[in-house]
Amino acid sequence: MNTDYRYNKHMKRNRKIALLSLGIALYAVLSAFIVIPIINRIKLDLGYVVFGLYLNKFGIAAAPVGVIGCILGNMLKGGSFPIAWAIGQLFIALTLGFLLPKTRKLYMKFFYSIVMTFVGIALIKTVLEVALFQLPLYAKFLSNSVAFIADVIPLLIGIVLSDKVRIHQ
Repeated sequence: MNTDYRYNKHMKRNRKIALLSLGIALYAVLSAFIVIPIINRIKLDLGYVVFGLYLNKFGIAAAPVGVIGCILGNMLKGGSFPIAWAIGQLFIALTLGFLLPKTRKLYMKFFYSIVMTFVGIALIKTVLEVALFQLPLYAKFLSNSVAFIADVIPLLIGIVLSDKVRIHQ
């Protein structure tokens, strides 16, 4: 009996690792290859659909989906290492990964997602880019605010879809 318990425990852990790896790959591919331009270099990031779905299903364990997926997606399309994006993503992943699974009301999930994504992208990313690259604050805040809108919409769609998708963990 003890052997069966350990076997099932390892299978469950391996299944979760495989599902999270699949999420990272989906995020990276959707972000890199399905590009819907909005303004200048800002695009609708469909990887956030996967990110929202995984955050709502897996909680904090889904943090690598957003962080590694963001980094890989940027690298796949020939970009540089997006340190400010990665740190903003980490903030979003940790806060929403904690809040979403504990929240039952969809409108509260939307509220938390909008606020935390705004903080992660429009505030944290802006401050980091201004500090690291000496870019003008007003310009970065404006462009990152547009990026926030372009990212939060797919994130909210992912949260809605997560209630429709059944994942066996």
